[in-house]
Amino acid sequence: MLETIETINSAVNSFIWGPVMLVLLVGTGVYLSARNGWVQVRHFGYILKSTVGSLFRKTEKKKGKENFSPFQAVATALAGTVGTGNIAGVTGAIFVGGPGAVFWMWVSAFFGMCTKYSEIALAVKYRVTDDTGAYRGGPMYYIERGMGKKWKWLASLFALLAGLATFGIGNIAQSSEISGAMYGLFGMKQQTTGILLTVIVAVVLIGGTNRIASVTSYMVPVMSLLYICLGLTVIFMRITDVPRVLASIVTAAFSFRAVGGGVLGYAILVAMRQGFARGVFSNEAGLGSAPIAHASTSHEEPAEQAMWGVFEVFVDTIIICTITALTVLLSGLELGAPALAAYASKGEAAVAAFNAVLPGTIGGTLIQISLILFSFSTILSWCYYGERCWYYLSSGKRWVTWVYKTFYILLCFFGAVGSGSLMWGISDTLNGMMAIPNLIALLSLSGVVVGITNSYFKDKGKKRKPCAKQ
Repeated sequence: MLETIETINSAVNSFIWGPVMLVLLVGTGVYLSARNGWVQVRHFGYILKSTVGSLFRKTEKKKGKENFSPFQAVATALAGTVGTGNIAGVTGAIFVGGPGAVFWMWVSAFFGMCTKYSEIALAVKYRVTDDTGAYRGGPMYYIERGMGKKWKWLASLFALLAGLATFGIGNIAQSSEISGAMYGLFGMKQQTTGILLTVIVAVVLIGGTNRIASVTSYMVPVMSLLYICLGLTVIFMRITDVPRVLASIVTAAFSFRAVGGGVLGYAILVAMRQGFARGVFSNEAGLGSAPIAHASTSHEEPAEQAMWGVFEVFVDTIIICTITALTVLLSGLELGAPALAAYASKGEAAVAAFNAVLPGTIGGTLIQISLILFSFSTILSWCYYGERCWYYLSSGKRWVTWVYKTFYILLCFFGAVGSGSLMWGISDTLNGMMAIPNLIALLSLSGVVVGITNSYFKDKGKKRKPCAKQ
């Protein structure tokens, strides 16, 4: 029975994450970018000033006890997107697709900036306020309220797929990664890690959404800076090779020479698929998860919070994923699928890349620490996504969300002591299926996003000032 389920899921997964879906995801980004006047290019300087720059300005009081500040919203979203895929996933993409995969990853991120900008703008515009004064939003709300009541079934479909996907992608896979890293660092048994992880996660999640936001707002900068500094150390140690590596990324993106002895004419397609897939997997632009967190911001202006989406994709893919890519390419490791198969996992290949440059095993140790931090933050943020989805599906019944949260917490233990490969595979498929309702909504409501963009930026520099830190 389990083998049959695994076979069916594998077939569905190959389509969901196949070329057609990747083209739809990137194509939607191209369409939205064109309609919004290439906002991620024309206003990029202003966007950085209004996001990162706002962190150095005066703090204003938040509205609603469960609402996030703009930075807390993006930190919660980044906690879910910056994960093991930024390390292991990028490493695997380069081994299989070669240096050219990095170029197509950049292309995906470039258009993904506008996709996520659009998602967040719609999430803030169509969000609702519950009986406690907290904002709730995301694709399920902008599908129902933006496209009309007749599309409520599509909104419910998104919420169901996302709510189920949280158990695997947001929990089991991350708990398993933490368990492996803890064993590698301290020799800790799986059961011990499982108990410890369950207790820590329970302490944070039972504290409510504000505690999740508080923890992620501290964790995300720390874990991101740790990894960025580690990667930059590798890059500076091989700085003379950087021009050569950058040139190879561009030339390999259009080269017919295969990586690791593959079919020559197939090389470009493999690089494109690996690059597009890694870009989408890492920043989740188009999947609809991050807008759920951004909808809880205290910002009233949709365009102002949407600008954090551009920043989010930039940090996740252009900075963090690129650092991983350059580290792998500067390490001198042999590339190709056969070379990757020699490692126990993609994560082990990433560790080998860092250890090839850094002295001793310091690279591997810091990578494992990064994996623990990345995975833990992902567990917290995806529980938040799931709680919002089940709240919507149950029409606001809070006992349903508490049942969900209790099960989610207990699942941390089972994820730490088992592989959960089937659950991971099913959840990966559900994660991809989330994109379908969301893409339909983004295309249908693209005119609304254009209106939001034009209304905001036509007065930029006159009536409006860069958004202040909340």
